[in-house]
Amino acid sequence: MIKRVVVIIITLFIIKTGSVFAQDPQFSQFYANLLYLNPAFAGSDKCPRISLAYRNQWPALGSTYVTYSASYDQHVDALEGGMGLHLMQDVQGDGAIKTLYINGMYAYTAPISRNFSLKAGFQASYIQRKLNMDFVFPDMIHPLYGPIYQTAETSVQTDPTKGFFDFSAGLLGYNKTSYFGIAVHHLTEPSESFRGNSDAVLPRKYTVHFGTTIPLSSMRFKRNELSISPAILFQQQQKFQQLNYGFYLNRNSIVGGIWFRQNFNFHYDAFIMLLGFVQEKFKFSYCYDLTISKLKNQTLGAHEVTLSATFNCRAKKKKFRTISCPSF
Repeated sequence: MIKRVVVIIITLFIIKTGSVFAQDPQFSQFYANLLYLNPAFAGSDKCPRISLAYRNQWPALGSTYVTYSASYDQHVDALEGGMGLHLMQDVQGDGAIKTLYINGMYAYTAPISRNFSLKAGFQASYIQRKLNMDFVFPDMIHPLYGPIYQTAETSVQTDPTKGFFDFSAGLLGYNKTSYFGIAVHHLTEPSESFRGNSDAVLPRKYTVHFGTTIPLSSMRFKRNELSISPAILFQQQQKFQQLNYGFYLNRNSIVGGIWFRQNFNFHYDAFIMLLGFVQEKFKFSYCYDLTISKLKNQTLGAHEVTLSATFNCRAKKKKFRTISCPSF
């Protein structure tokens, strides 16, 4: 019953406004979705790489917010940079709104010095949104016989599909142990209205992120066998601001992580716990968002699973500096 109410509310909102003003989908494991985080990450691992992600947010309400992501990227010597393809589908309201993202990107690599490099990335996207019109509205329901009436809603006259092009850009600087980046998505702020309302635009999203890896040594562990990777992420889209901060603890093939997510009014949204397994060519991780806002008793948090695989590539013809990023 709760799931049906949520779906109807979302649909009626879209019908009355003719547009959607919403933030982009988000991932708690943002470094496992590098191409979605910043297009400048394309080709950052030299060899071909495939990354998959699944996120189910607020499962207590049913399949209300589910996001699927898949990406491929690699460095191309002839282009002096990396190429990437990112596909993502975001399902809201148990299928009331489905959004498909097709993103292609190129990132140029510029070695500034022996120890520092810059990558500048550009992304072109096609975004398609669909409304599911197969709903039972309140005015269709007879108190005894159920949904037998014709609805008076005008949604059936609305084109249920909206497609548009979009562009984004990013910058990434890194050395052997640290990295920082800036990305701006939706540069042209394209219209996302289902009824041609030019004022209903997809607002720009600004992202700033930083991370580093610190080796730890002791009498018990060999040097570099144990390390800690603190990182921070800031995002702003229209009036919405969000801050993620925490760290990864790495030992051999096991990675653990603890994160907090909040806004700038110090309203905490989630406490995030992560556990991952890493091998030379394979990475797998699971994280759980424990909701600590006022919704904590209604949502059951969020589940997120990521998988990444790197394939063998040709022998290196020249030195290539990879980014020391935990990718979770």
